[in-house]
Amino acid sequence: MRPRTSNSRQTSHYSPRFAGKKRTPAKRSTQEIHASRFINKAIASVDEIPYTPTHSFNDFGLNPQTIATLGHIGYETPSPIQDQTIKPGLAGKDVIGLANTGTGKTAAFLLPIIDALATSRTVQGALVLAPTRELAQQINDEFRRFSAGQKLYSALVVGGVNMSRQIREVQRGPHLIVGTPGRINDLIDRNILRLASCTTFVLDEADRMCDMGFVRDIRKIESELPRKRQTFCFSATMTTDVKAIVEEFMHDPVTVSVIKNETNDHIEQDVIHARDKAHKIELLLGLLRKDGFDKVIVFCDTKHFAQRLSDRLSKEGFTSEAIHGNKSQGQRDRALRAFKSGGVRILVATDVAARGLDIPNVSHVINFDAPKQYEDYVHRIGRTGRAGQSGQALTFVSQPGISAPKSLTARHHERPNRSHSVRTEPTQNTKPSHRRRLTGGAAAEDRLVRLIDTL
Repeated sequence: MRPRTSNSRQTSHYSPRFAGKKRTPAKRSTQEIHASRFINKAIASVDEIPYTPTHSFNDFGLNPQTIATLGHIGYETPSPIQDQTIKPGLAGKDVIGLANTGTGKTAAFLLPIIDALATSRTVQGALVLAPTRELAQQINDEFRRFSAGQKLYSALVVGGVNMSRQIREVQRGPHLIVGTPGRINDLIDRNILRLASCTTFVLDEADRMCDMGFVRDIRKIESELPRKRQTFCFSATMTTDVKAIVEEFMHDPVTVSVIKNETNDHIEQDVIHARDKAHKIELLLGLLRKDGFDKVIVFCDTKHFAQRLSDRLSKEGFTSEAIHGNKSQGQRDRALRAFKSGGVRILVATDVAARGLDIPNVSHVINFDAPKQYEDYVHRIGRTGRAGQSGQALTFVSQPGISAPKSLTARHHERPNRSHSVRTEPTQNTKPSHRRRLTGGAAAEDRLVRLIDTL
């Protein structure tokens, strides 16, 4: 892809985007259901034979430099999604990949792209769209890792960071651009980015992008691409919006799937009951003091409380960082690096971090606030149990009004044959008057944290 020059033809059939205007998320249609029912749905298996890879990376005909790089970084056998995607990808076919996170799907589309960019005269550039800055950053890092020594260049184009450097990178004429839909459209509208030479288009986590309200942006970007191109579309679910995009953007696609059930087989799932938010903090502290909670992601509903909870954990002697929308991109990157390297043991996050983050060896995911939607539950707990490792996902639920089974434990496709609950007894420090006051918004959360600090 090459940058637009000053005399490039400007498009006039799209209205300019307004900087700073808040995006309205797409309305969700999924019914809100109780966390224990999330677990039942998540482990519901289908009757299919598990796919066993039949190739080595040498069998695909990848160029020797790519093969050498894969060997150097320890890639020996392709994962199921890679085994099914790389061959049609190298053949130039459109590919629909149905895969959960942690299955190796990034390499599944990057390896054919790298091979084509390095060896083909007809493939001039590639564009990868991702729903979040974090996922886009990871894809860009993986591209640079897999393409080492092949003189291929990439540019990361995401919101939340200074645009000047990104403009300079685009103007260098990178072989690959990885970005989020909003910032890509910004550069198109500013007459900086031209996609006429982009011959490969990737939608990664298409269902999430649609869910976040990016459908119009995606369609606008697609209209800037040449009609003759290769398209990859990866998604964990085939929603109505994703189906529409597939039908509109793709030509005779090959569909590959490695989804046996909604969540990874290696994740043990359970719920823990608590009286109120104060009790949740008490229970959380007890869990984090136990052996085995080595690398933990804690999810909260709000940015404000995520930061407060992280500060509280730090005061209790735990190494903790928070990642949420009020953090700058630099702050988020530093927190993620510290968590990945082991310098920080606990990452407290809102759903901004629930999708796309590939952090190795996460032992536990704790939903401090139960997600409202089933898709969010699946995306959150997918941060553990990756790359064949085992993990545990725990969800706190408030005791009042619960009518579903009190606790469910799930592992390896097996439905639980009995239920058990983590029973909690009231303590003398718990005062109903405090619980009545601690409701409603950030001010209430401030009071809650001050109350907990005194316990």
